[in-house]
Amino acid sequence: MTGYEMKHLIENSSSMYWSGNNNQIYKALVQLLNAGLVTNVIEQQESLPAKKIYTVTPEGLTSLKAWIMSQPEAPDVKKSFLIQLSWADLLTEDELAQVVDQYEKEVELQFMIEREKQRRDKVSPNRTPREKILWDLIRENMLTAYQSEIDWIQRVKSALSIT
Repeated sequence: MTGYEMKHLIENSSSMYWSGNNNQIYKALVQLLNAGLVTNVIEQQESLPAKKIYTVTPEGLTSLKAWIMSQPEAPDVKKSFLIQLSWADLLTEDELAQVVDQYEKEVELQFMIEREKQRRDKVSPNRTPREKILWDLIRENMLTAYQSEIDWIQRVKSALSIT
């Protein structure tokens, strides 16, 4: 795929977090090319600029597989809202309700965005049936995490008698 297609895939995937720009992708592609982990072919287009299509080499696949097989990290559960909540006893009941409501709206918005991405199915490559299953399960994980957070917010509101 092209660098542009890679950037689009990463931007539209909730599981591939990255906030970089085009320069970073192309710099990384040049490094991969120089290391022999990818090759590229220039494809001429009528009335459009030429495209560089990158393909992973056998050495690149070996390196990628080694990374995939490396020890997975435990989930990173850092939520700034929990820090806010730990100090929220300083707030009035109305202020606390406002903060919790704002957080709830943000989580619900992210849940809806993720669900819409899933509905549109623009992200997963679907090159093989197993790859489609894997990407579907990744999206399910994201939705489950948001739903779990929404359920937890409801418990917070109930425990604090926030309406």
